[in-house]
Amino acid sequence: MTDTNGNATVKGGVVPYLQVDGAVKAAEFYTKAFGAEIEAIHPPDDKGRTMHAHIYLNGSSIMLSDAFPEHGHPHQPAAGYNLTLILGEGIDEWYRQAIDAGCTAVMPPQDMFWGDRYGQLRDPFGVLWAMNQPKT
Repeated sequence: MTDTNGNATVKGGVVPYLQVDGAVKAAEFYTKAFGAEIEAIHPPDDKGRTMHAHIYLNGSSIMLSDAFPEHGHPHQPAAGYNLTLILGEGIDEWYRQAIDAGCTAVMPPQDMFWGDRYGQLRDPFGVLWAMNQPKT
C-alpha cells in the first residue's frame, strides 16, 4: 500500500466504486482471489469501516467503501451488475484461484456461442464477477 490519502493514480476510463460490508477485508480478499494490488486505504473508523479503498486489478482501478447509514448510505446487497475481467489467457487458472480463495462458482468457464471462453463466480461480499477470454 503506497498511499492513504486517496491520491493514488486512477487507472481506466470508468472506475467501479463498490460499497461492500467490509471494504478492507474485500480489498485483502481481492489480492488473494484475483491478484489485486492494494494502492490506498483510508484508516478505518472506530467501527472498523473505511470510507475509501483503492485497488488495482488487471490494469484497472476499483474503489471500495463501507456503508455509512448515518450519512444516508445504508448497505445494499450487490445486485444488477457484474465486474468483468477481460483475460488474454489463463481463464481456467484465474477461475480456480478465485474459487480456492473463497468465491462461489456460478458458471465454470466454457466455450461460448460468441466464440470466447466465459465464466462467472460470486465473491464472499456478494459481487458477481465474470471472466472473459477472447479466442485467438
